Amino acid sequence: MKRKIVLTSVLGAVVVVLLSVYWGNNQRNAPSKMNNQDIKQLVQDFSSGKQKAKSASITSNQLIVTRSGSRSVTYELPTNEFFLSIAPYVEKTHPCATHNLVSCRGEMVNEEFKVFIEDIEGNVLIDRSMKSQENGFIDLWLPRDKKYNVTVEQNGKIAKSEISTFDNDDTCITTMHLVDNKNV
Repeated sequence: MKRKIVLTSVLGAVVVVLLSVYWGNNQRNAPSKMNNQDIKQLVQDFSSGKQKAKSASITSNQLIVTRSGSRSVTYELPTNEFFLSIAPYVEKTHPCATHNLVSCRGEMVNEEFKVFIEDIEGNVLIDRSMKSQENGFIDLWLPRDKKYNVTVEQNGKIAKSEISTFDNDDTCITTMHLVDNKNV
């Protein structure tokens, strides 16, 4: 009888441990919900270096943060806004599709640009000077599920591109090569 009680207790403890591990792993891998302002602030903190991580990749729908080891936390992005990071360049660039807030580096750090963005219907969303960050990127939040014409200018040089903000679109734009305005 004692043997049955001990065996039942051990089996019960094993089940509890297994369920705890299962529950913990599923909770860690499940996307975390934050309000739009908090997630946007978290993105900005990683982009500016205020928050540190091994990796902070941002897709069209999620921010995936790996702080140490291989354990990562996934955050859902706003459903009505799309994150886009642009690194204008003159001399060199790198291929990129999914922006990493902690490891992507652009050529033109802390520089002023005139940024103009309009949707394909001609509605202007942005028409102002913007400064690239320490990482050389200009971070933007745009309405989802649209196409845009983007123009970036600096010191008589200009780059133009058409971008879109649909699911699975790139969040890292490193193809905006600034050339003499008269050559465009």
